[in-house]
Amino acid sequence: MPRVKFGAFLAPHHPIGEHPMLQLRSDLALAERLDQLGYDEFWVGEHHSTGWEVIASPELFLAAAGERTHRIRLGTGVISLPYHHPFNVAQRMVQLDHMTGGRVIFGSGPGALPSDAFVLGIDPMVQRDRQDEAIGVIKRLFAGERVTHESDWFTLRDARLQLFPLQEDMPFAVASQISPSGMTLAGKYGIGVLSIGSMSTAGLQALPTQWSFAEEAAAKHGQTVDRANWRVVMSWHIAETREQARAEAKDGLMRWHNEYNVGTLMRPGAVAFASPDQAVDSVAFAPGAASTIGTPDDLVVAIRNLLEVSGGFGTVIGFAHDWANRENTLKSWDLVARYVIPEVNNLLEGYRTSRQYVIDHRESFERAGKAIMSKIMDNERAAAALQETIRARTATTGGHTPDLEKEKAKAK
Repeated sequence: MPRVKFGAFLAPHHPIGEHPMLQLRSDLALAERLDQLGYDEFWVGEHHSTGWEVIASPELFLAAAGERTHRIRLGTGVISLPYHHPFNVAQRMVQLDHMTGGRVIFGSGPGALPSDAFVLGIDPMVQRDRQDEAIGVIKRLFAGERVTHESDWFTLRDARLQLFPLQEDMPFAVASQISPSGMTLAGKYGIGVLSIGSMSTAGLQALPTQWSFAEEAAAKHGQTVDRANWRVVMSWHIAETREQARAEAKDGLMRWHNEYNVGTLMRPGAVAFASPDQAVDSVAFAPGAASTIGTPDDLVVAIRNLLEVSGGFGTVIGFAHDWANRENTLKSWDLVARYVIPEVNNLLEGYRTSRQYVIDHRESFERAGKAIMSKIMDNERAAAALQETIRARTATTGGHTPDLEKEKAKAK
């Protein structure tokens, strides 16, 4: 079974109140820490309103992150293509690819917040078609074509990039929620998917159907889609015990839901929680809950279940949030790296097999001890020294160290 990659998605969702400069620096520090911990991808969104989602340019942020990281791949999660001229987007992504040493993933979407489109005077009914149109043009530009294109929202005349991506084939991905549009675009162009809708119960249940949209569109347009390029966003907070995880996350979770999802976005059907405990129970412990608040073992089970329900995907993307304080949030990411990633990817199988083999074949290794004992018993001073060492427990003995008391008993 192919190994599952792990990453993070920073929209971000920050409660109002913290100094913006320090907030951005903390987000950059998170990218740096995830790189150190061995995460594979770091995604950053684009938003222009609400007061909570405060990064306006993922390219600018990722350029800074690129200077503080070494191996983690950096994804725009996502650039809202209807807000930009496609030629400018293409140029910025090419520059970012060179500045980060070829680590960029180009993620795009139609624009998630209605308030963003309203400010820019864009009709929401045209956003998905404009994303489709822009992707087609950007792919042609990346391929080195000279493009002339007349649209109702942008114009290109004999346009060709003067610099191309450092990567021979820069990865593309599109955001997908519950509607089929994102998956359909992925199939049309044979590109990857970032499933953001999976953070909800309805989104989780829809994953198998969602992937079928991509496969059907790919077949229609003579393309192929690969589950290895499917990224699924999950939300979690992990601690050593479930009780600790609940205590750390409950207040921030309630604030995020009540102030942002209900109070700001006014999501249809969303109802404010009456208490922090209700927030945790509803989000993480109710039947079909979409989030995991608990231990590394709990998250391992959740990921394996999601892999089975969905039919398989390439990358687990953790949703970055402020449910817990900064210290406990970083500890959560640390626990996932240390205990969840190796378990999901079976990295510890060799250790466990080796240990069990030694336990099961202990008698086969007695000869090593006998060889050492034969030399010790030939020398009275060596035998006395070993006896003193064992009595004083001044050294850690190896597995082949003979049992002196056992050998003495045999001699009698």
